[in-house]
Amino acid sequence: MRKDFYNGRSKFFYLKDQDDNIIPLTIRYKDQYEGFTRFKLIFEQELTIGNEYYVVNEYGRSVLCEYGHIVKTSKFYEDYFYPEKDLGLTYSKKKAVFKIWAPTALEMKLRLKKDNNETILSMNKEEKGVFSCTVNKDLLGYHYTFIVRVNGSWREVADPYSSFCGPNLHYSVVEDISNLNMPEKIETTPLESYCDAILYEASIRDFTSQKHIGVHYPKTFHGFTEENEITKKKDTGFTYLKSLGITHVQLMPCFYFGSKNDLHPDLNYNWGYDPMHYRVVEGSYSIHPEICQERILEFAKLVQDCHKENIKVTIDVVYNHIYVKEDSILDNLVPNYYFLMDREGKFSNGSFCGNDIDMIAPMSKKYFLDTIERIIKWFDIDGLRFDLMGVLDCKFMNEVEELCHSIKPDFMIYGEGWNMPSFVPEYLRASQNNQEKMPRIAHFSDRFREVFKGSNGQLDKKGYIQGSTDELEHVKQCMSASCLDYYFDSPEKVINYVECHDNHTLWDKLAFSCFNEEEDIRKKRQVLANAFCLLAQGIPFLHSGQEFCRTKKGIGNSYCRKDSYNMIDYNLRNKNIDVVENTKALIQIRKNHACFRLRTRKECKDNVYFSTIEDEALVYNTRKEMDHCIVFFNPSLNHHEYKLDRNVKILFDNGNCNESKTNLVQIAPVSVVVCGFEY
Repeated sequence: MRKDFYNGRSKFFYLKDQDDNIIPLTIRYKDQYEGFTRFKLIFEQELTIGNEYYVVNEYGRSVLCEYGHIVKTSKFYEDYFYPEKDLGLTYSKKKAVFKIWAPTALEMKLRLKKDNNETILSMNKEEKGVFSCTVNKDLLGYHYTFIVRVNGSWREVADPYSSFCGPNLHYSVVEDISNLNMPEKIETTPLESYCDAILYEASIRDFTSQKHIGVHYPKTFHGFTEENEITKKKDTGFTYLKSLGITHVQLMPCFYFGSKNDLHPDLNYNWGYDPMHYRVVEGSYSIHPEICQERILEFAKLVQDCHKENIKVTIDVVYNHIYVKEDSILDNLVPNYYFLMDREGKFSNGSFCGNDIDMIAPMSKKYFLDTIERIIKWFDIDGLRFDLMGVLDCKFMNEVEELCHSIKPDFMIYGEGWNMPSFVPEYLRASQNNQEKMPRIAHFSDRFREVFKGSNGQLDKKGYIQGSTDELEHVKQCMSASCLDYYFDSPEKVINYVECHDNHTLWDKLAFSCFNEEEDIRKKRQVLANAFCLLAQGIPFLHSGQEFCRTKKGIGNSYCRKDSYNMIDYNLRNKNIDVVENTKALIQIRKNHACFRLRTRKECKDNVYFSTIEDEALVYNTRKEMDHCIVFFNPSLNHHEYKLDRNVKILFDNGNCNESKTNLVQIAPVSVVVCGFEY
């Protein structure tokens, strides 16, 4: 109570519900808090979850009680867990059954619209907090929303369980996936080991946003895999992607994000890490965003177009937070349930986005697991990359892994295992620190990134590729998948990268850290970095454009910048085609030689050896049975040579100073030489 209201005093309080039923309250204690008198009130009578309750003081003044931390109690979890998979809409031509889980809601209605006709129907509250309504007619094509009264106010939302929604989530649409002519699923070469993957990150929008590249539907799912005579002649878009030799394309967020307008996608730009619906395909990437079926078909076609070329598709999912909590469908239906919060009502912010998704709450975890199951079965994707995975917990990630591999045995699951300061206890977080608790989950290695290119936060800080030998021992560990010093326990858990969509591109970093060097030298350093990523033990990862010195004009966080900063620049690709060809050659070497794809810590320990030349050039020796290679990395400006006891075959030499076979290897300044032993 405010201090200026009866001096913040009241001798007693009681609860009353919407029907004026009274429940006595006992004052347990009171204290002073920021100009208020704070009372802790207790009651013995069991509440009816979903009723509206008001606290009334001795003066007859009342205030609404909101359902807060009560939804986080073990009793609530147990009493209101609904195990079935029929939430949302179950459609047939004879009837449509609508079910929504909302235990704390007092009332819910269903709004149906078709053309200019509208009907509002009351929904029945059933067991486990599920509201249900059955309509005995064919509702195909109807628009619908749910009107819910919870915490004393009415809210109207689309269906959180549906994948068929209108533009900007204004409504859901009665439809069924069986009605769509989904593309036939095409099998790709099975992935025997995570280490056999070569990941390539791309944005749907960025990949075809440059003008005059021949794509008729730029910035869209359709445009991503569009090919014609012009794209083939100019080697742009999907034609170019196919030529790289990568095994997996990792797509930045493809499901509905809130920072743009579906119908006017060019009003602004955003990467898409601001999710608002986890089951609805992003509308701004669709040719027909007003037709909910089309965006599903277009995305499904993209996946199968990639599969035709034996390219697997992984998608970036943002399951750590929601863009605007107060506007989210889930929070409007069951306030506070889906988000980590403490007993004081404060929300976790380990994501630094204002809220963190609670994967420990059973119905929250179920929602996301059911979502994952749907998108794998509907769209036939091949992997999930978890944004800010460290906000989540190990148990959830292991359940994700079990589910995914039950559907697709060679499915990839990986993410950003940073130790994020969420309310999840540190020992339970899905972070690198707990990697041993997640046997089949891979992590991005920020250690690899920092050792090779220098600090992300300090642009002038040099790493090994710029010639700094300060961390040469760490370089050796990173080349061994960081599993020889027990940082990780398997090379299949380590994703080696030097750049991704976040932070400055490597080329922009080199412009700062090597500003006094000629461009040709910096291009050689770019090749050096790509070689480290592609030849190290573990899982290689390339950011789109990394293979041609992509620049974002010095911008470190381009998430909401214009297309001119983020687009894939095929003119720059043409200018730096030598770097592209070198990267392609390194990709092929990795694919051809199993010695760069060792699968266990023991294999790395027994078969990977290092030495140095004058403490600046690295000699990397790796073998698997009869496949044996030796690689020389020279980030210095000095020329070196290395004598072997027999001839080796030169597989790669961007310094161009060796014959095809030699036992005296010449290593030019800022170069990579890959040699193969012949048995």
